[in-house]
Amino acid sequence: MTDTTKPPVLELANYSVRFATPDGEVKAVSDVDFAIHAGETLAIVGESGSGKSQTFNGVFGLLARNGRTEGEARLDGRNLLAMKPSELDRYRGRDMAMVFQDPMTALNPVMKIRRQLAETLEVHQGVARREAERQALAMLKRVGIPDAERRIEQYPHELSGGMRQRVVIAMALLCAPKVIVADEPTTALDVTIQAQILELFAEATAGSGTALVLITHDLGVVAGVATRIAVMYAGRVVEEGTVDDVFQAPAHPYTAALLASIPRVDRDAETVEPIPGRPPNLIHPPKGCAFHPRCRAAVERCVAERPPLERVAREGTGPRRAACWRPFALADRGTAAQGSLAHV
Repeated sequence: MTDTTKPPVLELANYSVRFATPDGEVKAVSDVDFAIHAGETLAIVGESGSGKSQTFNGVFGLLARNGRTEGEARLDGRNLLAMKPSELDRYRGRDMAMVFQDPMTALNPVMKIRRQLAETLEVHQGVARREAERQALAMLKRVGIPDAERRIEQYPHELSGGMRQRVVIAMALLCAPKVIVADEPTTALDVTIQAQILELFAEATAGSGTALVLITHDLGVVAGVATRIAVMYAGRVVEEGTVDDVFQAPAHPYTAALLASIPRVDRDAETVEPIPGRPPNLIHPPKGCAFHPRCRAAVERCVAERPPLERVAREGTGPRRAACWRPFALADRGTAAQGSLAHV
């Protein structure tokens, strides 16, 4: 259960990520501000290249060498961006954990599962080896891996993709972190395994107070799991609110376009409305609203001025934030896709 009366577990303020390249500076993430509370599931949604993953790679100190962060990322009030790598290591894995899209990139191919899981407890919580291995086996069973006693003695390549993903989730849960960031955790899995993984996340965070950040491009996943959604475009958060409110009446035209582009089971494929154009070049982003070259509701002000992310409201829905000079202009177009989400 989300408790918004207490300070947020993780809060980003004036947060940006930049990459130096031979062609110029890439503005991957710009001026992001949002907070995540204990027990909350926040979905970060957007097209590839919108800045979803880089936002949290920066928070975890996992940027490439040419990357840098600006602003603040506060975990329980402590600014992670001001920490040295050795100090940040005390928080990664213990207080905040990440589940990567490809579990093979997070697992050591030459270490057995037993050792990889137990090491997490030994390093971060000082648990003795035998007890750490006992807890590791119990966690494998908790995440639903069959024949866990045998699987824990295997190497990552001996497991299926779904089981490897469960191992990574088990690793993230072992230290009962305050925040788990799951970066496209179901993309490479079949639909049945996807449902099981999402159910596992829901069970793992229910009642524990752990906050879950779910990075995804799949709005069906968002509809079934998240309580709140932040939509990113060209490195900025363009809309943020509860899932129900955003799906019922999207405030930003980009959100409406995402919803309208979802195929529906009760309509012909020809009725799907793709978003025209391409995402902008983040070395030289458009002046004004970055979405205006693709926006059906754009006016002259959208071309000339960049809209701030501010509170907006519409009758029948709760307040949320949107970066748009004409909020709700295409709300009905986005709402038309709701029928398809009900079947996900």
